[in-house]
Amino acid sequence: MMDKHIFYAENLTSGYDGKIVVDDVSIAIPDGKISVILGANASGKSTLLKTLVRLIKPIEGAVKLDGSQIDSVPSRKLARTIGFLPQSPIVPEGIVVADLVGRGRFPHQSFLKGWSRKDSEAVAQALDIMGIADLADRSIDELSGGQRQRVWIAMALAQQTDILMLDEPTTYLDITYQVEILDLLTDLNRRTGTTIVMVLHDINLSARYADHLFVMRAGRLIAEGSPQEVITSKLVKAAFSLESDIYLDPISGSPMLVPKGRHHARRNRNAQCAMYTKSPQFPANIVLKRYELSENKHVV
Repeated sequence: MMDKHIFYAENLTSGYDGKIVVDDVSIAIPDGKISVILGANASGKSTLLKTLVRLIKPIEGAVKLDGSQIDSVPSRKLARTIGFLPQSPIVPEGIVVADLVGRGRFPHQSFLKGWSRKDSEAVAQALDIMGIADLADRSIDELSGGQRQRVWIAMALAQQTDILMLDEPTTYLDITYQVEILDLLTDLNRRTGTTIVMVLHDINLSARYADHLFVMRAGRLIAEGSPQEVITSKLVKAAFSLESDIYLDPISGSPMLVPKGRHHARRNRNAQCAMYTKSPQFPANIVLKRYELSENKHVV
């Protein structure tokens, strides 16, 4: 299991090019949990994440790790504690998967200490966890978007940090790969106790996978707590300017957002929804239709 850490920010204000993007945010990262930072575009999510990992210097306030100002922590020590995967990492041309994953071992090496057996074992373990051991000798250029994202996360895993920060790890992926990536990260958290913090856009996936949510609007933190505490129609309206209803996800039991668009009113206004309910429990007589794909057609 991973070491425990106290990781938080106090009255944090940060931005770039003279513009304030994160405004007076105080945040404490739950240790050993999966946390998701939610918010509309340009709400400050990614800037907050980058400030927490020291890629952006705060204008005001402080980020602290185990009682120390994060800017006072030696870079190599910080990199052995916190791993960060940006939204669009740059792919070195022609590099093979195993070599890219191996770059995650840099914080554990030094001028006098080169590549070791422990490094090889860490890379092999990361490849295995992400289910890409068979791709080890493939060029990264040959892989699909979902495979590439697994490789990048494997590189972060090879770094063997106690805290893993990911900026939109499911961006540009179809729903199948999104669920696969989030399942793998959840497996990692449950097995090792790794603290995981992600920026995500999808409210329903966030509600399914997060233990704790932070919701931002216009650079401010406006809500935090468990998905059950945070995801309400009022909150969605405040954070995303979206009218919605919240139901129970029939698979996970977590809150599930159903947006209200101007052109999607129920055609039969007298019909009742046979699948979802706003009540805490589903009616006992509900029958969900299951569709299976036959050789030539869909059958119920």
